[in-house]
Amino acid sequence: MPQGASPMPYRNSPPPAHSRRRVGAPLDLGVRAMNTFLTCCRGQRMGIFAGSGVGKSVLLSMLARNVDAAISVIGLIGERGREVQEFLQDDLGEEGLARSVVVVATSDEPALMRRQAAYLTLAVSEYFRDEGQDVLCLMDSVTRFAMAQREIGLSAGEPPTAKGYTPTVFTELPKLLERAGPGLGEGAITAIFTVLVDGDDHNEPIADAVRGILDGHIVMQRSIAERGRYPAINILKSVSRTMPKSADPQFWPVIQKARAVMATYADMEELIRLGAYRAGSSPEVDEAIRLHEPLEAFLRQRKDENASLADGYRQLAQILGNLETER
Repeated sequence: MPQGASPMPYRNSPPPAHSRRRVGAPLDLGVRAMNTFLTCCRGQRMGIFAGSGVGKSVLLSMLARNVDAAISVIGLIGERGREVQEFLQDDLGEEGLARSVVVVATSDEPALMRRQAAYLTLAVSEYFRDEGQDVLCLMDSVTRFAMAQREIGLSAGEPPTAKGYTPTVFTELPKLLERAGPGLGEGAITAIFTVLVDGDDHNEPIADAVRGILDGHIVMQRSIAERGRYPAINILKSVSRTMPKSADPQFWPVIQKARAVMATYADMEELIRLGAYRAGSSPEVDEAIRLHEPLEAFLRQRKDENASLADGYRQLAQILGNLETER
């Protein structure tokens, strides 16, 4: 393969902490649930935590198509070979592919190749960041990078520790993930990494380690997907560490109110579904019941739909405003 004009190291060091810029302005991701409740800034690093078959790949494709960034760099690490073309043609589409660089290492590739693909994804992102571009880096998934590093460590004679993962897995993860973020100049890498939680256990070792490194986590829940609401994001279990500063101050009370309403419904959901709750017993619960369906419709989004940041705020304010009008 011919060399380019600007060589970039596979295993680059993150920019010095005292020199790199802070995260920038809020970034329009094009996904309504994330824009409003999990607002992300330019240069932020987020994790999507989900089991298999819950809709991670579709959510990534929505982000790649709709995000307000100059270029997307997508790393498919340990992906099923059959699904690569489906992701490129059906999920990403011509519009997304036109401004994307895709790095693929399928599950049958050697562990060294899968690990190298993760490093290459960040190296390509760093190249465009150093050119002053706003880059969206998507990696699916960090868990398969960790599995590749585990294979390498075990073959080198390292002792297995938590769930068989070797010590170098937990030293390589921060070295990889910290490379994303703001640079020294104008460019920034906004990174979203998926974590494939083993058996829907969100407290397994890799999920725990990644959650402690990133600037927020998005939890996708199988029970939400099973009732047909996509993207299946559990808002109450998800957090963006840049909020509330990243949210529009004018709409922050609306966001807090909507979260409180969803939390009230979640606390009483079992009683409501069983018919054990009597209407009028609690004004807060009555309010949560009235708002449940409008909020579920708000969080639901087709994969070909683009929802802007400003429209999401306005729609949420309208839902809560209608309730005040009814009163």
